Amino acid sequence: MSTTAPVAPATGASYELDITGMTCASCANRIERKLNKLDGVEATVNYATEKAKVTAPAGLDPEVLIGTVKDAGYDATLPRPTRAQPGDADPGDADDPADRELESLRHRLIGAVVLTVPVIATAMVPAWQFTNWQWASLALAAPVVIWGAWPFHKAAAINLRHGAATMDTLISLGTLAAFGWSLYALFLGDAGEPGMRHGFEFSLQPSDGASNIYLEAAAGVTMFILAGRYFEKRSKKQAGAALRALLELGAKDVAVLRGGAEVRIPIDDLSVGDEFVVRPGEKVATDGVVVSGESALDMSMLTGESVPVEAGPGDSVVGATVNAGGRLVVRATRVGADTQLAQMARLVEDAQTGKAPVQRLADRISGVFVPIVITIAVGTLGAWLGAGFGVTAAFTAAIAVLVIACPCALGLATPTALLVGTGRGAQLGILIKGPEVLESTRQVDTVVLDKTGTVTTGTMTLVDAVAEPGVERADLLRMAGALEHASEHPIAAAVAAGARAEVGDLPAVDGFTNLEGRGVQGVVDGKAVIVGREALLADWSQALGDEVSAAKAAAEQGGKTVVAVGWDGRARGILVVADTVKPTSAQAISQFVELGLTPVLLTGDNTAVARQIADEVGVEQVHAEVLPADKVKVIAALQAEGKTVAMVGDGVNDAPALAQADLGLAMGTGTDVAIAASDITLVRGDLRSAADAIRLSRKTLRTIKSNLFWAFAYNVAAIPVAALGMLNPMLAGAAMAFSSVFVVANSLRLRTFR
Repeated sequence: MSTTAPVAPATGASYELDITGMTCASCANRIERKLNKLDGVEATVNYATEKAKVTAPAGLDPEVLIGTVKDAGYDATLPRPTRAQPGDADPGDADDPADRELESLRHRLIGAVVLTVPVIATAMVPAWQFTNWQWASLALAAPVVIWGAWPFHKAAAINLRHGAATMDTLISLGTLAAFGWSLYALFLGDAGEPGMRHGFEFSLQPSDGASNIYLEAAAGVTMFILAGRYFEKRSKKQAGAALRALLELGAKDVAVLRGGAEVRIPIDDLSVGDEFVVRPGEKVATDGVVVSGESALDMSMLTGESVPVEAGPGDSVVGATVNAGGRLVVRATRVGADTQLAQMARLVEDAQTGKAPVQRLADRISGVFVPIVITIAVGTLGAWLGAGFGVTAAFTAAIAVLVIACPCALGLATPTALLVGTGRGAQLGILIKGPEVLESTRQVDTVVLDKTGTVTTGTMTLVDAVAEPGVERADLLRMAGALEHASEHPIAAAVAAGARAEVGDLPAVDGFTNLEGRGVQGVVDGKAVIVGREALLADWSQALGDEVSAAKAAAEQGGKTVVAVGWDGRARGILVVADTVKPTSAQAISQFVELGLTPVLLTGDNTAVARQIADEVGVEQVHAEVLPADKVKVIAALQAEGKTVAMVGDGVNDAPALAQADLGLAMGTGTDVAIAASDITLVRGDLRSAADAIRLSRKTLRTIKSNLFWAFAYNVAAIPVAALGMLNPMLAGAAMAFSSVFVVANSLRLRTFR
């Protein structure tokens, strides 16, 4: 969902429209063609996200665009601003067309279920057919067919205007044919007489069409289809969650320096050139340059890397990053839509909107099936009339074709398999967002893996301690660990945790001092201890020995972070910290290869670290030192080569790439933004679950395809029976029941997935 008002560059204006009323991919194509017919307008419409991205000539009233969409039979609105101005009502309280559409669909579904169940029950169980039951069925079925199925009738009318035929066309034709013939039989035939019964027989023989009603078929089809549409619509409603999550990362207010005093103002009032204060633990309000102070900034939002970046006067900082150290004064250089955070939001937005429209399998089938059915129905009517049979008999056969052709199980085919598949996935820690996700899993041939938090743990860990000759390892850890325990720096926390795990309780520290950007010093057990950069020890004339220096160089060459330790006037050793590989990552990589996928490592970390991690887990292709915008470019480049790409990540920096990929998988242990931008969430944070997710998605898709086959199979088999005038209501009901039972039973097999 767009987060800003329309922007008007010199060459024209760009708009994003929220579209409602689309029921299939052909609707999106129709709107796109209508918009592109306007002079100077270029538009793309995404059925999955229900958005239209439009570039129009400067000065064109956006209401013209909205009017064009409405002329096509749909609704369009400019998106609401995400951030309310002071004093404004909560934008979440505004009336959202998408929410109204979903709520309307929910009400129709509830009403259809309540009214349809007794209609089907009395029609299929002769013992429950009381005197004048048929009129009670009419009273219950009429609201379902007219009000409940209204979206399908509306879509069918729009399709008719444009000379197209979709599944909505068939649903509307089938339900209206069944309902209309039932009205004829009730009012002008014999079906309305007291004591009328639907006998329990499945014989293929001509029947008196004027004595048969098909109300249960009309209402049942409507109910099942509404259920499928509701679950689909609800899943698509989450498409804009990534953008909302990104915007929530930014600071809401900021302490600006005015005349030497701090004044706290809303972030929207911050201007370029303003100087503001960032204290430890606070977010940097916007992109800027450090004026004074030194600190360590948690940049993982952008780079994904767990090692904080030291920042001092003259260094550039990025909005929404977290100050992990001392007090900073920053001069704002970019605000609002120009910040890196806003640019990341646009990257996610562009990636989502740029995906090819998702087409449901049922819609693709209907493109062929619907015209054939209509042709057969018309041909049946003509054949019976041409053979000399009466009008009633001819219409009975033609209507029977339309009734039996309407696939009652269609509404169950996708949602039932999806519900069972996603339910089993949830048990395994795999959350699949919607049916549109499944289509891409079958063709995925490349899996791109973020490093930090995905392949590795994402947290700094003490991995080694190298002591100078004559120094005990335990003493090195105890002295350094005690001093670092008093520091808030993430590297210090890793050292302290590792030392405590190895030597137990740590002694107290006196006179602790944080030398920002260089290290720490203090007194432990009466000894003056310093821990930090090698240059800090050099300032105290404490030099590392040759052996330890060589170990330090080797560790740094391998991408690890090293701190030096000294006390009592001598260097005593080094401590090595690093982000470690998850124990299951190598196994996960081998599973990807078994599935026919090519693994690729993608990270903002340096090349040496990336290569080391890749070699450890068995990945050959590596893209290192890559920022968020470039991550998207890497994904797009792979797609341009003809690859179908899955992306696995966990950080905010991964969100644009997750959205760009054909299949995005987010670690549930990561950020909300990554989860929102992804198609599948891996709750456990175990990379092996990504392979399980792909296997489960592929199996669920195969199940949906087989469900759709059986949803249509009985129709295809029974159409000749109907055309020959041999169809009776019981046979039609049995066909509906059989296909529905098969679809449900087939879907339940997904519960055995391992």
